[in-house]
Amino acid sequence: QVQLAESGGGVVQAGDSLRLACALSDRILSSHAMAWFRQAPGKEREFVAAIRWGYGTTVYTNSVKGRFTISRDKAENMVYLQMNSLKPEDTAVYHCGRSRRGYTEYAAEYDVWGQGTQVTVSS
Repeated sequence: QVQLAESGGGVVQAGDSLRLACALSDRILSSHAMAWFRQAPGKEREFVAAIRWGYGTTVYTNSVKGRFTISRDKAENMVYLQMNSLKPEDTAVYHCGRSRRGYTEYAAEYDVWGQGTQVTVSS
């Protein structure tokens, strides 16, 4: 079973950028997808972005389109989330997850999760 480990979170000011990384412990299939979700205190886990491992096609939630970019490095088994123009409402714990069923916005479709990395954006 692949394991995931996120890094790159921190405390920044509104308008700043951060790059999150998710390290995979092993290879996954081209048919799988990787995604970033986030969870703020008292709220449900929210879809942010996903990428198909094989083709590299991507999908984003509307609130981050044009500001966030998800990418993957298949050779290094890494997934990244470049976050620009950060806003206070982006504050959350960010988790990466693996779906065996292609990319989807539903957290229940992801069977492996990392421990998360905290992103705090001050105004």
